Amino acid sequence: MRKFKRKKLNRGAVVNENGSVTTDADCGRKQKLAIIHQALIRDPVDIEILRNSSASKGGLLTDEMRRKVWPKLLNINVYNLPHKPGRDVRENHKDYNQVVLDVRRSMKRFPKGMPAAERAVLQEQLIDIILEVLKRNPQLHYYQGYHDVAVTLLLVVGERMAIAMLDTLSNFHLRDFMDPTMDSTKHILNYLMPILQQVDEELHDFMIRAEVGTIFALSWLITWYGHVLSEFKHTLRLYDFFLASHPLMPIYLAATIVLHRAKEVKQTECDMAMVHHLLSHIPQDLPYEVLISQAQALFSQYPPPLLAKQAALQSRKSLSISTFQAFQLSTLHQRPDVVLQRLTRAQDSTTSRHGLEAALSRDRSQLWQRGNRMVKMAVWGLSATLGAAVFAVAQTAMDWGPDVFLQLF
Repeated sequence: MRKFKRKKLNRGAVVNENGSVTTDADCGRKQKLAIIHQALIRDPVDIEILRNSSASKGGLLTDEMRRKVWPKLLNINVYNLPHKPGRDVRENHKDYNQVVLDVRRSMKRFPKGMPAAERAVLQEQLIDIILEVLKRNPQLHYYQGYHDVAVTLLLVVGERMAIAMLDTLSNFHLRDFMDPTMDSTKHILNYLMPILQQVDEELHDFMIRAEVGTIFALSWLITWYGHVLSEFKHTLRLYDFFLASHPLMPIYLAATIVLHRAKEVKQTECDMAMVHHLLSHIPQDLPYEVLISQAQALFSQYPPPLLAKQAALQSRKSLSISTFQAFQLSTLHQRPDVVLQRLTRAQDSTTSRHGLEAALSRDRSQLWQRGNRMVKMAVWGLSATLGAAVFAVAQTAMDWGPDVFLQLF
């Protein structure tokens, strides 16, 4: 008779053959990592499983997995990354001084206990990353808080991948924040109150009477909460979620945070300053997994088009919203990294296009070209929409002074 190798314990734990104990949580974690790994090696990559895994409980679990999955969520070829910026990236750049000021003040965004010398190196890289992306995209305009997004990417994926990811995010998810004015950002914030009205009309009416507006959530939105959360692990969990979601998901999460604090808000004096002060200081002990699940439910129940009609908003004003469908389509036909590596080696060893095509099978070649065409269509559509822009989103804030913009919120 075969021996049982594991014996059940109470509370979902098992004793393994070697005497070690494995909990259901450990098993679930290993199973999820295995599912993600299988999605990554599938050809084409199973992007839907990666999105679902990123948004579901626990997110991507490890930084190692994030380094593999985040690029796929943004349709980035890991074997065709931008080169490290040269020293010329800082020359005569209109945003250089402001970027340097913001980065120098970003000490709290680096892990506690990091040696000063190591942090100094990363801060120099952070400056170069931001300036490189802005140099590549003259239609984009720097805003204070942009560096909070950039530093999160840098700490997880490194300099070259951070440039590639920030470039894509800036042209899609963050695009509305990088206009020459804050009109598009205000447009996104305008979705908050209609969501609250749908779920808790009493809370909505209280906030209307207090005339608190939505500016308290501005720094949450434009930094993907990186500026306001003290625990880096919580920031990473939210980045897993947002990278896999619609560009408006951060505002749905903002709604769940306000709803989570509804009782506290209603017990506050109905005064603009009092309510703003309460809401602008985000608690650090939020139940993030619960709020993420609720944000997904709200998005499904009250999708942006429904809210846009009720709030007399026009989705076409938002470049992030209008280009998201094309962006999602462009991610569907990505090759696994092992195939990309093989293609890169073949390309490096072949001097002619004919030689490269001979190295590929017809079906893979067609899939590769199909994916590239979809990316190009998305980029062309975006470029046609963007037009030319001249002034920085943060110009007004810079006129106030270097610390005012984010500290107000």
